[in-house]
Amino acid sequence: MLFSLRNRLLLVFTCLLTIPFVILSIVIPNFFTSVIREQTQELTIEMMDQFSLYVDSITSQAEDLGKQVLVNQTTQEWLRLNRRGAEAEEIDSSMNQLRQGLSSIMINNSNAMSISVLLDNGTGTWGNHPTLHETEWYKDFTQNNQDYVKSHLDPFQQSHEMQVRKINSYILPLIDTNTMISAGVIKVNFPSVLLETALNKIKKGQNEHTYLLNQHGENILSGTIKTPSSILQQSLKQISASDDQEGLIEASYQKERYLVFFQKLPVGGWILISEVTESELFARVNHLQHNLLLTSAILFIITLVASYIMSNNITSPLGKLEKAMRLIERGEFSEAKSFLPDIKSQNNEVDYLIDVTKHTIDTLQNLIETEYEANLRRKDAEYKALLLQINPHFLNNTLEIIGSLALQGKNKEVMNVSVYLGKMLRYSLNSKSNIVSLGEEVNYIKSYTNILKLRYEDTIRIQMDVDPDTQTFPVIKFILQPLVENAVKYSFSEKTFADIFIKTKKAGNQISITVEDKGIGMSEELISDLQQNDETMIVLESKGNSIGLRNVLGRLKLTYGNDFSYCIESIKNEGTKITLLIDVKRGDRQDESVNRGR
Repeated sequence: MLFSLRNRLLLVFTCLLTIPFVILSIVIPNFFTSVIREQTQELTIEMMDQFSLYVDSITSQAEDLGKQVLVNQTTQEWLRLNRRGAEAEEIDSSMNQLRQGLSSIMINNSNAMSISVLLDNGTGTWGNHPTLHETEWYKDFTQNNQDYVKSHLDPFQQSHEMQVRKINSYILPLIDTNTMISAGVIKVNFPSVLLETALNKIKKGQNEHTYLLNQHGENILSGTIKTPSSILQQSLKQISASDDQEGLIEASYQKERYLVFFQKLPVGGWILISEVTESELFARVNHLQHNLLLTSAILFIITLVASYIMSNNITSPLGKLEKAMRLIERGEFSEAKSFLPDIKSQNNEVDYLIDVTKHTIDTLQNLIETEYEANLRRKDAEYKALLLQINPHFLNNTLEIIGSLALQGKNKEVMNVSVYLGKMLRYSLNSKSNIVSLGEEVNYIKSYTNILKLRYEDTIRIQMDVDPDTQTFPVIKFILQPLVENAVKYSFSEKTFADIFIKTKKAGNQISITVEDKGIGMSEELISDLQQNDETMIVLESKGNSIGLRNVLGRLKLTYGNDFSYCIESIKNEGTKITLLIDVKRGDRQDESVNRGR
């Protein structure tokens, strides 16, 4: 029956959960793929139509300007004077008039178009061009019958700004309207950036490429063609053989499938091409399908586990075992043992679990009654002894200071040091309570720093900024001295002067206690080690012979829990800043303890 039940549950859960999800993992991405393909094609063609209209407006304007210059009387007069070899002064006068006319046209043009008029011998309105017949754009016009030439630089334009930026041009013959004889060309230039900016708006992804090509597959605009040449050649061949003005071509290259959208423009035989790979276009859909299939696999595993667990009839003994464990959490071990079910089941796993639980209860009782309580008492005694101690080196140095001052006859200073030391000893030996006010802790540090000032004289400076609102805040004892000791120690380790700053402040619902020095700083490894280790365990380890930074952090964590946090900022050879933060609400709950300690 058990195996039969498990098999039936496995079959039911698999059919109800896994199989439908796998089907959806296949159907949904395929549906999205078809939708994205259709929308992409519609959107791309729509944007191509807009680009085509824009190109038509630019080129129409260029053609109008070229024709306007051609029939202009000034242009025809300059042409005829050059053809019949008139006087130089007469030709120059006519050229100046022509230049003024061209400048006026360019100034009034909104698309920054410029116009050059060139004779066959290279004479031009903006400078002579002796190598005219060798230029690429002139060859495209004369040899390839290209009225619209691809992007290029033209040094023979009106201004330097126009000479250094790339342009596309519309070329038409310069004809004498009386004799209909061609004597040169009129070149209408418009910035390539006009078309490039509009072309970039067609892109829909980072890896999508859009180009404006001529019939030979050459880029009309600036920039390199990143699409594989075999894809372009294959696409152009199909485009040339097709009568469609726009459409979609699919091609493959190196296991990658390319979608090539195209549109034939009525200008210069230009072809607008937008290419994107299926992997880029359907990247999100593929990611969705991958996640769905992964979820299906996880769901299948969960189904197997769930069916296996439910097929084993162990809910009743496990329920009793759960209640017994709850009693164990509260420390009611005798009741927990009586609540455990008898070992009657033939299921070995349940028998073992019940047996282990009984053994665990016995072991926990023994540990709590013997070793654990004894260990806590020992740790408590060590902890209190640690709190009461004063660094022997500090005490020895203080006595030497007193002796030195006595030899010098400085009775007042001797009395001051004795008073400071007495206050420290009285504070340390008061073991009635571990909780004191922050004002008492600050007073203790004042006595400690006053002795340090007498010892180190002018080589140490200690500043204190105590917020009056923090004076009555309850804290545990001896949280400042270890921080100040470390600050002094690491300041004098490599430097001859110690600059210590101690500050307490109340901001909102938090009390901050800061100790800052300008010593050698702390290494990143030490700060990382402090942040990663569990400070609460350090308090019970009783390692070392002084209350170090780890001990301070651990005691604060044990006392205040999540209401305590700290921040360590340190820069190598510049100093360290340690800030302790305690929530005021936590401190308020310690007020009663402070009063009892007094």
